[in-house]
Amino acid sequence: MTLTAQERTRRAVRGYHEARFRGDAQAAAAHVGEPFRFQSPFLDSEDREGHLATLPAFVSIVTGVDLISELYGEAEATLVYDVHTATPAGTQRTAEHFRLDGTKIVSILLVFDAAPWQPMKAHIEG
Repeated sequence: MTLTAQERTRRAVRGYHEARFRGDAQAAAAHVGEPFRFQSPFLDSEDREGHLATLPAFVSIVTGVDLISELYGEAEATLVYDVHTATPAGTQRTAEHFRLDGTKIVSILLVFDAAPWQPMKAHIEG
């Protein structure tokens, strides 16, 4: 069976999302291409390896994830989910937009209210 572009997008994005929240940076990396760009209220990176290296520390504060919505196109996707954390920020509503080049994710834009994270900003940025 031949996959449609939308099905390929879904496989890559869900594969990345699930691997990331398992803390499996190697499996997440299988879905990330080059060049790559990551943007969030705290981090802006064009370094795929650097972005993936931050996953274990992030996952160490996550206590659960509830996927609210997932939208897939031919070369882009958006996930909306709640991240439950063991931090004073508590539960964070998050939107994540992905762009793909074929079967690989080439950019991620992470959107969330950064205000609850401000007291922890210095620790997050390293």
